[in-house]
Amino acid sequence: MTYTNIQLFSFFGLVSLATILTRVIPFLLFPENKKVPKFIIYLSDVLPYTIIGMLVIYCLKDISFTSKPYALPESISLLVITFLHLWKKNTLLSIGLGTILYMVLI
Repeated sequence: MTYTNIQLFSFFGLVSLATILTRVIPFLLFPENKKVPKFIIYLSDVLPYTIIGMLVIYCLKDISFTSKPYALPESISLLVITFLHLWKKNTLLSIGLGTILYMVLI
């Protein structure tokens, strides 16, 4: 399917506008001199862990313990990621090495 120049310009313009707005709106709603509501502070504390939990569940939802390779690559990688994160406390290191290990195992 091919798109006209107007369709492409409209698409990229809307995507750019949405990206800019998502970056600017928090600064407009919560300027530096205004107190941030407790609910927003609560969300900023809770949401990162919630999102990571959802990603882990999503990534592991289709594994099978009853057929080969019996979820071994996923289990080994998850153990390595957990160990590295508890040991080094470096998210990028644990996720990066865990991903590389998973790719090697599969």
